[in-house]
Amino acid sequence: VIGMYHPKWEERPLLVVVAEGSHEALRGSILKYFEGKVAKWWIPEDVVFVSELPYTATGKVSKLKLREQMKDYQFPKSDAG
Repeated sequence: VIGMYHPKWEERPLLVVVAEGSHEALRGSILKYFEGKVAKWWIPEDVVFVSELPYTATGKVSKLKLREQMKDYQFPKSDAG
C-alpha cells in the first residue's frame, strides 16, 4: 500500500497487487475483506494490479520505485466526490 494524491482528501491509500485471473472480481473481494477489520478511512481507495513489484537489494518492496511507477495514476473520478 502506498499513499497517492487524491483530489478531495489530498492523499489516500492505493493497494498495489500482483494477481492472476479476473482483476475486477478480485478488486471487490479485496476491498470487502478490509471492512470491519480496519478503520474505514484506512481501507484503500483503489486496487491496481501489476505483473511484478519492484524490490530493493535487501529483498523488501521498494515503495520509492513503486511510487515512481504509479506517478501518473489517478483515482477514479467518482471517488473524488
